[in-house]
Amino acid sequence: MVLLSVSMLNDNRSYSQFMELLQSLSGRGAAAAVTRPQPSESLTMQSSPSTSSSTYSTSSLPDVFQKVENSVVQITSTTSNPNEIIIENGVPQSGRSTALGSGFVYDNQGHIVTNYHVINGARRADITFTDGNTYSANVVGKDPNSDIAVLQITDNFSEEKVIPLPLADSSAVRPGEQVIAIGNPFGLSGTITTGIVSAKGRLLPDPDTGFSIPNMIQTDAAINPGNSGGPLLNTQGQVLGMNTAIFSSTGAYSGVGFAIPSNAIAKEVPVIIKDGTYNDPWLGISGGKITPDLIRAMGLPINYKGVLVASVQPDGPADKAGLRGLATQDDNGASPQAADIITAVDGHPVRQIDDIINYIESQKGVGDNIKLTVNRNGQIMDLTATLQARPQTNPTSSSSEDQNQLPDFGGLLPELPHIPGFPKLPHLPPLLP
Repeated sequence: MVLLSVSMLNDNRSYSQFMELLQSLSGRGAAAAVTRPQPSESLTMQSSPSTSSSTYSTSSLPDVFQKVENSVVQITSTTSNPNEIIIENGVPQSGRSTALGSGFVYDNQGHIVTNYHVINGARRADITFTDGNTYSANVVGKDPNSDIAVLQITDNFSEEKVIPLPLADSSAVRPGEQVIAIGNPFGLSGTITTGIVSAKGRLLPDPDTGFSIPNMIQTDAAINPGNSGGPLLNTQGQVLGMNTAIFSSTGAYSGVGFAIPSNAIAKEVPVIIKDGTYNDPWLGISGGKITPDLIRAMGLPINYKGVLVASVQPDGPADKAGLRGLATQDDNGASPQAADIITAVDGHPVRQIDDIINYIESQKGVGDNIKLTVNRNGQIMDLTATLQARPQTNPTSSSSEDQNQLPDFGGLLPELPHIPGFPKLPHLPPLLP
């Protein structure tokens, strides 16, 4: 993942500033039309070498549930809450908070995969199987940026019939395919729900980290609080994703849920088990899709595709590669410059910031080079950036400069569909079930 996908053009104030900048550049070739034609197709993703689920026969829902039910567990973690004080025998005690979630068996060594937010702040947790047996487990590693965590059972579980769940190739999933969610909504263990893949490749902003989780699978299978960390399965009982978040105005099921793709789990979990953490590759930009108004204002060909770079993080990979973001003046405090437009990464055409983030997270690692094809004032050039490990940032403690660039999270969330004749729904934050 790279810096949270932010379109400054979603902010009316920033949009006006950008239009003023374009006017100041008029007559100097900054908004010249580009003669190089741009392909209209979206970013092409490479498939992982794992076997596609389409080669397996479909099983009935009861058969799938019977096959995997003892591979899905309930996770109970307890953390201290310094903001809650309980008086016990006249002595103030720090309060304790209990989190309830789900997880699934990853291997025969007792490793359990779940969401980071399920065990956030805890070092240990209780693992309960559907037969009611409970075991203690340690948190062995985590990646808050991807909301992935791994636990390992420390008790003797040799009598437990644990069967690791196989991971499917999430890049091969298609919208419309039937999926199955198994978990512990509201503490109701061993619950199965079903639906379809509503969409793939979604970008889910995470205000807690300031970054986004890429390549999310959207589903209409019922997901509720307590489902977090549970598997989203295909009809062969293979893991397509890990249920993570929902859009809802009530905090409960609304038909729009999101799961971390299995390919991200397959890529990160072995590293997390080995090192205790995972370093996400980072480019260090924010940007947005070019709107029709901007295309006309910049004199670009109709339906021009690309990502307008809003900001470039100082000393980040993109900055070192020479990428230019939106600015009102150059380093000398004199003439303004127009922002670069990224039209392709490693030769793959891009239409929006999601394409860049999804590609980097699925195909790249820290230390890898990435070729950025950019349109700079009508000239096409290639820049090479070396991806770095993502810095540890907290959006609540951002500098004033960063806050000006990323004013708030209100306009960054996925747009809910607007039905004609009905009031337009507001932007709703993703909830962590």
